[in-house]
Amino acid sequence: MNRNVLFVLFLMIAISMVVINKQLIAKQEKDEMLILPVAEKIPHKTTIHGYDRVDNYHWMRLTDKQKLAKDPDAQTQKVLDNLKAENAYKEIKLKHTEKFQETLFDEIVGRIKKDDESVPYLDNGFWYYTRYEKDKEYPIHCRKKESLDNPEEIMIDVNEWAEGHDYYSLRGLSVSPNNRLLAFSTDTLSRRIYTIRVKDLETGEMLSDTILGTGGGTAWAMDSQTFFYTVKNEVTLLSEHIDRHKLGTPQSNDVRVYTEKDNTFYIGVYRSKSDKYMIIYNGHTLVNEYHILDANNPEGEFRSFSPREEVHEYSIEHYKDKFYIVTNWDATNFRLMETPDNATAKENWTEVIAHREDVLLSDIEVFTNHMVISERKDGLRQLRVIDQRSGKEHYMNFGEAIYSAFATTNPSFDTNILRYGFSSMKTPYSTLDYNMDMRESTLLKQTEVVGGHNPDDYITERLFAPARDGKMIPISIVYKKGFKKNGKGNVLQYAYGSYGSTMDPSFSSTRLSLLDRGFAFAIAHIRGSQTYGRPWYEDGKMFNKMNTFTDFIDCSKYLIQENYTSADHLFAMGGSAGGLLMGAVVNLAPELFKGVVAAVPFVDVINTMLDGTIPLTSNEWDEWGDPMKKKEYDYMMTYSPYDNVEAKDYPNMLITTGYFDSQVQYWEPQKWMAKLRDMKTDDNLLVMHVNMEAGHGGKSGRFRRYREVALEYAFMFNLAGIKRK
Repeated sequence: MNRNVLFVLFLMIAISMVVINKQLIAKQEKDEMLILPVAEKIPHKTTIHGYDRVDNYHWMRLTDKQKLAKDPDAQTQKVLDNLKAENAYKEIKLKHTEKFQETLFDEIVGRIKKDDESVPYLDNGFWYYTRYEKDKEYPIHCRKKESLDNPEEIMIDVNEWAEGHDYYSLRGLSVSPNNRLLAFSTDTLSRRIYTIRVKDLETGEMLSDTILGTGGGTAWAMDSQTFFYTVKNEVTLLSEHIDRHKLGTPQSNDVRVYTEKDNTFYIGVYRSKSDKYMIIYNGHTLVNEYHILDANNPEGEFRSFSPREEVHEYSIEHYKDKFYIVTNWDATNFRLMETPDNATAKENWTEVIAHREDVLLSDIEVFTNHMVISERKDGLRQLRVIDQRSGKEHYMNFGEAIYSAFATTNPSFDTNILRYGFSSMKTPYSTLDYNMDMRESTLLKQTEVVGGHNPDDYITERLFAPARDGKMIPISIVYKKGFKKNGKGNVLQYAYGSYGSTMDPSFSSTRLSLLDRGFAFAIAHIRGSQTYGRPWYEDGKMFNKMNTFTDFIDCSKYLIQENYTSADHLFAMGGSAGGLLMGAVVNLAPELFKGVVAAVPFVDVINTMLDGTIPLTSNEWDEWGDPMKKKEYDYMMTYSPYDNVEAKDYPNMLITTGYFDSQVQYWEPQKWMAKLRDMKTDDNLLVMHVNMEAGHGGKSGRFRRYREVALEYAFMFNLAGIKRK
């Protein structure tokens, strides 16, 4: 065959391949268009403060009754069809990443020690610990009497209870004072409504007691026959009542000992560390209140610790014949006070540790001869140890510049040993005992990273980004050695920024899948947290909420300015209230981000906060505002992500939700998704992952939840051009 014939043959083959490829691309595009979820617009008009509000996707909201119905009605089916279409579209758009997702999942799970055990702690004559067995999803809760050399007693194997359930949560384990009975609670739907059961640890038998509709916790009285628990409203999921249960009696005979009439308050009940008092606590954003009862007299009447005030946050800790109080009474960053346990009203309180403008007093741990103060100083957690005999004090030294450290399980007063946890962005979580007299720490366990981990391979930095109002916003960042600050580095920036919750710089073995592929990971310590104390929180809530969003944007600009990254390589992630943050920043500054992951995002702010039947709504008016008040409505409208979607370009986005989410209802991200897809003017990737079996925290179990992490990482790697490796 001559060269001309060969040339013609190859040319024909090449042309055929081009035609075939064009046909395949056209078919793929056609298939994608056919399956692209386009939600129907059904205008729903409401009027508030003289404004007409039209919500085209109001129809996506279902009641719990509709969701749980065996046979879906027409509306339910329509909602389900849309959610399933979103999942199907996501599968098509990310199909080429499936093998990479599997690689990532195996990699992440592979770092977790399969046969693992927590460090035991001694409480009331028993050593308690939790262990995991290879390839099992759930923990096994165990104990040993008096000595760790004694035989193991399995209190409850959660794997056995979880068998056959798509979702299973077991929590609230509480052993009776006589060490014989174990109370625990279960949720199989992910709605955070728990059923309490009781097990006889001596016989292994389950008692007949079954308590429905609870918050999950139990507080045993000292007779080991009586316990207290919270009762939830089935609609709002608020804990409204405290009931008393006597073993061996039906729930219908339980006695109501307290009812919270203000639906802005959370409530709960527990027994003091001293075992002397049963304590009911009430609280919302600005107010706390307590009621106490002799734990040896469970049928007595609870009495008020101190009358409720309009604005006063505090916590209490009983020791010997007095209570310690951590309070913000005339103390923005809190101070420590004490009062006799028989005279607890506020007028009897005396100061122990004064207020400091630059230090947040968070919590205390009381021992016979020592007191440990948990503080936040210079933007970092500190543990301050005070010798109550001599008055001498010192701060514990943790050996790293940025870290997380906190007191853990310390059930005994009569000891000079503090059990604490430590972690940094490059150092795995460690459990340590600290001798408060000798000032020496003993490492009990460091979480093993299977396959090995060398902290020296990674670099951590603490940066400070200038906010537009002059504040300096701390950024904790970690990356692997070799990361180049040339503007081309991939950076994942994370933040939360609400409720005063502070994200401390800590370790994640999961995150190694990012770092080892060249990503840097940054935590922006924005306002709305308490990084610099209570004022830092106050400056990021209510009428100051916009600071939370602009802080994140200004941190992003700083990372770009300092050549850590660029808009083509910067990614953002946040979940729940952090998902609201994501929704706000993509409205305000979409041009800054290559991709955004918004996990279970709270984005339909106005509609949610207008409806007191939705879980958490009434509790959180002091955080976000009450839109029934015009001034608050007007301010919330300036940032509510769903209400501020515009016809413009948005970054690539992955949105996640859970159908049974009780914290952020699924319809919020579903509506937001529909509106974004309808209005955005770009061709960037917009997909949603809907977990049809889980709620706010994703799937239950030890490993399954990492499927979603693998999806999130694959989404970002795909955009960054990082292939499977």
